[in-house]
Amino acid sequence: MSKAALIAIDGMRPDAIALCRNRFLADLIPKSAACLDARTVMPSVTLPAFMSMFHSVEPGRHGITDNVFTPQARPVAGLCEQIRDAGKKSAFFYNWGPLRDLARPESLAFSYCNSCYHNEDTDAAVAEAASAYIREAAPDFAFVYLGETDSAGHGFGWMGERYLETLSGAIGCVEKVCAALPESYAVLIASDHGGHERMHGTSAPEDMTIPIVAHGKDFRQGNRIRSASILDIAPTVADILGIAANAEWEGRSLRGGQ
Repeated sequence: MSKAALIAIDGMRPDAIALCRNRFLADLIPKSAACLDARTVMPSVTLPAFMSMFHSVEPGRHGITDNVFTPQARPVAGLCEQIRDAGKKSAFFYNWGPLRDLARPESLAFSYCNSCYHNEDTDAAVAEAASAYIREAAPDFAFVYLGETDSAGHGFGWMGERYLETLSGAIGCVEKVCAALPESYAVLIASDHGGHERMHGTSAPEDMTIPIVAHGKDFRQGNRIRSASILDIAPTVADILGIAANAEWEGRSLRGGQ
């Protein structure tokens, strides 16, 4: 049975992939199943988007509409809870603290956080920690979050030189993690939202359009996935792992040539 890694670059616009100097992701796309016009949720804000990524429902269902977590009034089990209940192990590696709330207590086997708001080069530290742990422990599911690209967008503007430079570094971190993955792993590479000028959160296409790249033996090389959504990521990971999707999830699995 396959294992899965989900690598997310916060604020990565699909049209920036070909413009940055690091070619790893651009060269990986033709060898993968990919959708470069997938949709995120509205509001196109980080915590609502990641809650939707892990719970496969819109913000109107999970109730998170800004970057402050509040417990769900009618809880939907997330991806990590489904994985735990199936007797499998998940690990988190991230550099934005609020993402700790994506997984309920005791649903993770391992968690590493190095906040990008207090330190420099935390994308690299996250990638190093993830690579080392995956090699040693081989969790069934690894989530790797890289937040510096979003910070560069807010600080210097989306699609500008500093943004593209930071994205290049993040893609280098993706390459490092991918190099650490055993052959048994499928990898999904995605974002939570895009951005324009120095902001995001609107319904503008620049904010709402995200890439989803799926690589590994579970996916057909060169397949162009149509009409994909951030809601499809949790069902896809569950399908890779051979576990049940939660009955309330609204997305679909992208595995198997869809």
